[in-house]
This record gives sequence, structure tokens and C-alpha cells, in this order.
Amino acid sequence: MRDVILTDRGQNPSDPIRRPSGRMDFFTSLGRWRWIENGEMTGADIRQQTERTLENVKGILEAAGSNLHHVVKTTVFLKDMNDFAAMNEVYAKYFTPAPPARSTVQVSRLPKDALVEIEVIAGL
Repeated sequence: MRDVILTDRGQNPSDPIRRPSGRMDFFTSLGRWRWIENGEMTGADIRQQTERTLENVKGILEAAGSNLHHVVKTTVFLKDMNDFAAMNEVYAKYFTPAPPARSTVQVSRLPKDALVEIEVIAGL
């Protein structure tokens, strides 16, 4: 059984977030990217897109009753691995002092031609 989390903080309205319920006490998120309230995309460079994406993740976690401190694993999808250093600079501001485990991979294309997408697994 899963709970559906609907929030206007960081998600596309047509993309509900689901979390396991019952005996499971963790939250999983589909990949998040740079949506804003009106459904348009924002951020022209990797730093702006990473910040917007992590703000979206933060909002969704809070709506689920969690926060960034409970994230245990992230997967970062980059359109261009040359953007890693700039993405990591922003990422490090959100995950302090002990960042979660992370995998980062380069992909050929992301939805809406985003430069970055981040998915998380967090405790509730």
C-alpha cells in the first residue's frame, strides 16, 4: 500500500509522488527537475537548475513529513559530466555536514531537456 503525496512545492501537478506506507518508513521520489509553480521550466545554467531541483526535492520531502537531513541516497543524472563541479558546489550547500550516498551518471537526454535530475531515498 502506498500513500500519494500531492503538494504544490516542487512537483508537476500531473506527477503525484508516492511513498511506501505501513511497515515501511522510507520515502522514494521520482527524479526531480526544475519545475516551477506554473509548470514552466526555469534556470538556464547548471547551478540554477541544481538549486531549483534541490528546492523542489526539499519541498516534496517536507510535504511527506521528512527533510533533507533524512536523505540516505541520491542519484544525480547530468546531461553533461563536465557540469559535475558546478552541480556539486550547489549540492554541497544542501547536504551538510554529512552528505548521503550518491551516484552521479551522465545521460544522453533528460525530460524537457533539463541539465540535471535528482532522485532521493529518505527516511520518514
